[in-house]
Amino acid sequence: MLASEDKSKVDMNDTIQRDKEEDSQSVYRVDELNLWYGEDQALKNVEMDIPENQVTAIIGPSGCGKSTFIKTLNRLTEMVSSVKTTGGIYYRDQNIFDKKYKVELLRTKVGMVFQNPNPFPKSIYENIVYGPKIHGIKDKKVLDEIVENSLRGAALWDEVKDRLKENAFGLSGGQQQRLCIARCLAVEPDVLLMDEPTSALDPISTLKIEELVQELKKNYSIIIVTHNMQQAGRISDNTAFFLNGEVVEYDKTSKIFSSPEDKRTEDYISGRFG
Repeated sequence: MLASEDKSKVDMNDTIQRDKEEDSQSVYRVDELNLWYGEDQALKNVEMDIPENQVTAIIGPSGCGKSTFIKTLNRLTEMVSSVKTTGGIYYRDQNIFDKKYKVELLRTKVGMVFQNPNPFPKSIYENIVYGPKIHGIKDKKVLDEIVENSLRGAALWDEVKDRLKENAFGLSGGQQQRLCIARCLAVEPDVLLMDEPTSALDPISTLKIEELVQELKKNYSIIIVTHNMQQAGRISDNTAFFLNGEVVEYDKTSKIFSSPEDKRTEDYISGRFG
């Protein structure tokens, strides 16, 4: 009888977990996305739903379309004149390629952190308030609150609170990257895109960024490109494996790393190529 009751509890827990996953909303829905740089096709029929308040990792060998894909999510690829796209990307159910959709609004709601830290040649304080000032916020008290909240959100406040007037270039590489994250948070985004944000950092700084990502996903949806298999396994909830511009496999990270369905995924994760 006890064994039967235990099995019923397990079945019920599994059902609850499945219901939670089914109820999870998508922050992005990508529908048959194709992208060309001139005559070269970089993305091929990409389809995937990206859930909110989770970390989605994009993995794959160099040149497979990872960075192109993530930059397409906030239309940064359009800065290249030869780019052409077909298909749709729906952010919160709105097609971002719709002519009426303002790219400025999209890039406010979808922040970007690049591979190498890129602070502005300004003070730490001015780096954070740059975005809010563009959006018309001038009240010094409000700006001060934004600076503190953003730096706290990026786990940097205690390290720089007495150095806010100093040039951001005086920070370490890891601190500069967290400053760039804080700069994104200052305009209250919905999504954070991260393109190999720790590849230029030392192991200690990398660990701090990974811990920060886990904390940030409580309030933000995070999509991260990483070449580091161990990192993807540590911090992501979902993983998409890209190869030659296509999504070979996309699933829960635990499944991708323990029992992938496609042999190409298994070969890449096990280090047989890439």
